[in-house]
Amino acid sequence: MQPNSNNSEKKPADRLLKMPGKFNRGPVDFKTRIADYEGEIMAIATRSVVTAQRTTPIIQAVEIMTKEGFRRLPVVDAGTHRLRGIVTVSDIVDFMGGGDKFNLVQVKHGGNFLAAINEDLREIMTSQLVTMPVTGSIADAVDIIVNRNVGGIPITDAEGNLRGIVTERDVMKVLTTENSKRTVEDIMKSPVRVTGPDTPISKVCREMVKCRFRRLPVVVDDVLCGIVTATDIMSYLGKGKAFEQLTTGDSAEVMGAPVRSLLSGELHTTTPNRNIHDIAVEMIRRRVGAFPVIEDSHLVGLVTEYDLVKAFAEE
Repeated sequence: MQPNSNNSEKKPADRLLKMPGKFNRGPVDFKTRIADYEGEIMAIATRSVVTAQRTTPIIQAVEIMTKEGFRRLPVVDAGTHRLRGIVTVSDIVDFMGGGDKFNLVQVKHGGNFLAAINEDLREIMTSQLVTMPVTGSIADAVDIIVNRNVGGIPITDAEGNLRGIVTERDVMKVLTTENSKRTVEDIMKSPVRVTGPDTPISKVCREMVKCRFRRLPVVVDDVLCGIVTATDIMSYLGKGKAFEQLTTGDSAEVMGAPVRSLLSGELHTTTPNRNIHDIAVEMIRRRVGAFPVIEDSHLVGLVTEYDLVKAFAEE
């Protein structure tokens, strides 16, 4: 397993961001623009993909994803590279207390978290996958992202072997080479489901799985004090902080800590009147998946990579 960055690899389409004149061409028909890339999804995809096997221990996969900053890790056969599944941060949150995959801890291992994290990855991976062929277009990827709400799409050849992966961020890089007249307020989610700093991590996990969220703003009296993401929860395990809570190895010790313990000091926000093109460029530069939207010191919305891809696709 070679820990090459799924996200940091330079892709041919990255040069589009640096080409003069790309940001001020005015409105361009989306379908016309996409046609230029028909059948060339590999131009923006990551080709050298870090993978795991079905027998990889869960904790090892979590450590790889945490170290490399990945939200997903494809699972392949060691010999053929045939795609067998994928494990995402949402699967990890589900396993850590959010949903049915927590049964591996509670039922099979009687609540013993240390035993459960050494189980094979096959126990929690998603095996029913949405994939793309190598002949796919960027328009195909946009359609999957927007209409099926899939943030990362494995790309396979005719034999089912993994050839690459394309993400919301990859697609957004291409779409944001054109200006937009829309503002954050036009596309943001509002109202926003939130949580409090003293909420146990286990409850946040359940909320994320139930509502299919990857992030929850943390507020006190309507004032934003942070945002907790599925990646933060996974990193709690991947960086070993979860084990500092352990004396008996029971999952309640791991997941009973308040969510405030996961918050970092860095918080990037935006305002409702910002242009979505500017926000997309900033999101790419900062390598974050969402910005809370603040007005008069209060949280009024949330804008995500998904929202931006959908907005640019509609233009």
